[in-house]
Amino acid sequence: MEEAGAFHCCATCIHFRVEKGMSGVSYRCSRLTYETRPDYRFQCWTPTERVKRLMEARQKQAE
Repeated sequence: MEEAGAFHCCATCIHFRVEKGMSGVSYRCSRLTYETRPDYRFQCWTPTERVKRLMEARQKQAE
């Protein structure tokens, strides 16, 4: 699936978490335990099922 680059970011990963606290909202990778941002990219990216379906649909359109 070569379209991964169009989708590959923390916000589309199964490990992305939004944490709301007294000091505001923070974003964290539950796998790496790093604080992150929605548009950051790490090598461990595992897309959500919704993103996988979008990637497959785009791949079919390209064929």
